[in-house]
Amino acid sequence: MSTLCIDIETYSDADIKLGVHKYVDSHNFRVLLLAYAFDSEPVEVVDLARGESIPERVKAALYNPAITKTAFNANFEITCLRKLFSDLPDGSWECDSVLALYHALPTSLDAVGKALGLPQDKMKDARGKRLITYFCKPCRPTKKNGGRTRNLPDDAPEDWGIFKEYNRQDVVTEREIRRRLLWLKPSEQEHRLWLVDRAINDRGIGIDCKLVESAIDLNTEMAQELMVKAQELTGLENPNSIQQLQGWLRMNGVMLTGLTKVSVAEALQDTSLHPVVREVLRIRQALGKTSIKKYEAMKKSICRDGRAHDLFQFYGAARTGRWAGRNIQLQNLPRNYLEDLDAARETVKEDDYGWMATMYENVPDVLSQLIRTALVPRPGNRFIVADFSAIEARVIAWVAGERWRKDAFAEGADIYCASASQMFHVPVVKHGVNGHLRQRGKIAELALGYGGGINALKAMGADKLGLSDAELEDIVTKWREASPSIPRLWHKIESAAMRAVRATALNDDGKVYRMDTGKRELRKFPVTGNIYFARVHGCLLLHLPSGRWLVYPKARIGENRFGRPSIIYEGLEQTTRRWGELETYGGKLTENLIQGIARDCLGAAMLRLEAAGYKIVAHIHDEVVLDVPQDFGSLADAIRIMVQNEPWNQGLLMNADGFEGAYYKKD
Repeated sequence: MSTLCIDIETYSDADIKLGVHKYVDSHNFRVLLLAYAFDSEPVEVVDLARGESIPERVKAALYNPAITKTAFNANFEITCLRKLFSDLPDGSWECDSVLALYHALPTSLDAVGKALGLPQDKMKDARGKRLITYFCKPCRPTKKNGGRTRNLPDDAPEDWGIFKEYNRQDVVTEREIRRRLLWLKPSEQEHRLWLVDRAINDRGIGIDCKLVESAIDLNTEMAQELMVKAQELTGLENPNSIQQLQGWLRMNGVMLTGLTKVSVAEALQDTSLHPVVREVLRIRQALGKTSIKKYEAMKKSICRDGRAHDLFQFYGAARTGRWAGRNIQLQNLPRNYLEDLDAARETVKEDDYGWMATMYENVPDVLSQLIRTALVPRPGNRFIVADFSAIEARVIAWVAGERWRKDAFAEGADIYCASASQMFHVPVVKHGVNGHLRQRGKIAELALGYGGGINALKAMGADKLGLSDAELEDIVTKWREASPSIPRLWHKIESAAMRAVRATALNDDGKVYRMDTGKRELRKFPVTGNIYFARVHGCLLLHLPSGRWLVYPKARIGENRFGRPSIIYEGLEQTTRRWGELETYGGKLTENLIQGIARDCLGAAMLRLEAAGYKIVAHIHDEVVLDVPQDFGSLADAIRIMVQNEPWNQGLLMNADGFEGAYYKKD
């Protein structure tokens, strides 16, 4: 099959950080350059900004399903090119950024080039970024530039020529990246899921603009009122200044190392605080509430169709292939627990701060709880929201073969009660007999599945229960004794991974010659079932039941901080986002495996839902949000589709729950 590689350069006065749909939504959006190459032919550049036309051969290829179109972040190219070709199909496109992410490489073209050691190294040249800023973004009007707000090719002809060469070089780089990575390519199922992801981002999700605008207005009025009150209480010119407020607190006998959300909350637990100090800290707490930023992100993201697009990054989590949130970041929305959300929404929409403050004691908290409800279906439609129940706990029970857990799920039992009962050998009933033990079962379930100890329990808040380290250690011991198959799984996974990495006598492609068949086959290092490791081209590969692979580049045996052998590989460090060496072990590999399988369960469910006519507009963790007509489908039907097994996960007991409504919420 022939391949057409494409890279474009564009102009818009909208910020690309808000997503490509918002970017192209501007009336001033333009495609400036289009670089392309068929197969191994030389790269050509079409100068659209200077009136050149896209060749008929290229136009025909864009509509020809027999020709594979590729780009690095193909979502960008497709969405931009649809401004030139509104009916442009996307079924025969492939994304080389997704290909790189599948190999657990970084997200940007230059970072992938660095990770692969490509000789093309234009990313080190500051001229590239300067020219993008010069030609692709608005400029500030000055006397020197004649008051213009945009730079055109004729304003810097020499730079424009260099810019065209950069565009050409991008295709050269993209084509080389693809050549190097095609040995391990996402499956056709993954390609279908990528197309569904594209459809979700194209659809976007409705935003209640009135609620968003009113929430921002109310927060502004509240902040002004609180600032005046804080000034009166403290005598400070700017009570929102950390330096000024810390000085005032020290003068009043309160020593805080910082004014973070956590430190202020801890300080407020001191019952001996002077009432004025307590009130000032509460004001600080209210002024520091970040929830309003979600409303501001929503307002910035809304396109002319009243919807927010590009909220999901396919394969955004390199370790597991899960999605990552973008723009509004739906993955970390505050919970809601107000009894009457309808009344609260209507009160906010009245945009009367005095009335709002009369109705609700804690205005910031109400605004925070209503963030989810700003997401709304199309007019005349309703949301169906369905969420997998305890999917990771179910998957690990299935993979590890822990019988009592599988029985508990089959019987519809509360897993936290069942776990506590298994740990302490007594019946545990929520709000009933030995109900106090459920909380211990819960924190154990949330913290200990992937090899964690007492520090993992503390991270889940176990130390807030008043338990000593000895008691926490006892919980760890009892949990592991109650579920012996899970610790065995950690050890099996680590052992198989170690053996795969140590298998250095293999050929570079990771295959061995079999005497019985006379063929060279991939050498497998089994864990259980269809889960196994392999080592190919220096990468440690973990095969999931779905057929998908998790990749650990340049894996080797190193030494951990305890002086014991451990697996070292290259990847993105989660907190710094820098590329470098990382360490993994049995518990972490188990976490990757289980989360990867849970992701595949969600992906398969999304494909089935879309095929059944349910239009997905969002998915948060293990939950899908469906925007459907009033007379179409039902929650029960959506759940039935979600929990169906695929050929690869037979025996996995899945369950889901949810609701139908006129806006999104945490049910």
